[in-house]
Amino acid sequence: MHNPLISILTPFKNTEAFLEPCINSILKQTYTHWELLIIDDSSTDSSYNIVETFAKKDSRIKLLKNSGIGIIDALKLAFSNSKGKLITRMDSDDVMQPNKLETLVNNLLTHGEQHVAIGLVNYFSEDGIKDGYKNYETWLNNLTKTGKNYSEIYKECVIPSPCWMVYRSDLIACDAFNPNTYPEDYDLAFRFYKHHYKCIPCDEVIHNWRDYSSRTSRTHVHYAENHFIDLKLNYFLELDYNLNKKLVVWGAGNKGKTIAKTLIKKNIPFEWICDNPNKIGRDIYGKFLHPFSYLKSIENAQSIITVANKNAQKEINAYLKSIHITNKKDYFFFC
Repeated sequence: MHNPLISILTPFKNTEAFLEPCINSILKQTYTHWELLIIDDSSTDSSYNIVETFAKKDSRIKLLKNSGIGIIDALKLAFSNSKGKLITRMDSDDVMQPNKLETLVNNLLTHGEQHVAIGLVNYFSEDGIKDGYKNYETWLNNLTKTGKNYSEIYKECVIPSPCWMVYRSDLIACDAFNPNTYPEDYDLAFRFYKHHYKCIPCDEVIHNWRDYSSRTSRTHVHYAENHFIDLKLNYFLELDYNLNKKLVVWGAGNKGKTIAKTLIKKNIPFEWICDNPNKIGRDIYGKFLHPFSYLKSIENAQSIITVANKNAQKEINAYLKSIHITNKKDYFFFC
């Protein structure tokens, strides 16, 4: 099939200021064989009326109201009503480059099933982009250029949430959007990783990602840091934890403490090390904190590293490589 139907899944809620440029960017796509499943998630502004106007003019736009609550229920509804052989997602406040769908579908058709087509993203905002988002954009795009996105999957979401495309059969196989696990975009990235879907490298900016103060990922409780840590740790224990190795947690900041508490609740044994002289030698949650040098005395270690400082991460990477410890097997950065 050289011209497969693409189903675009797009939830929206109170994004009246951004819907017109979003939908217009879809209408301007060079690849035209698509359907837009666009779901109103209980909007209280004029968003529904704006989309309805577009839907009346173009039969490819299918407007529905969320029968549940929240973005995952909206995505489930969109997917259940879709017919496309290929599936992608779009955020209602973003803008596609004209060649976005064409680029993704060509890459996916070239590589086949059990692949994820992704593209480079560009953050934009009327108020300017904060350093944190710019750094995330750079980090994410560098991974996408090589297709090595999973190499740092425990740091942050490595698949751009509104800029991926997969075969319908693969989305079903990884049971996407089930159960209700937030943040749903990061959970989906882990599902792709779990099922060994390969990321297709791309060096084109094909998606413009809007940032503004009230966007969901900034304000909703489901996107709070504690949800990210729980998600990461649950998938690590399922997919990468080696029972034959000695688990070591690096760092005793908020992330390190959260991971330590969870491991203790799960009765998973571990050693705890840090470089903070005020914490070394202390007993926290019934665990003794050792200095980093203690790692040398641990045979066959597997490390979760919660040290966030970039320079410190480089030093840790260099040290672990010098003693022939392998990334994404013997150690994993969680920030």
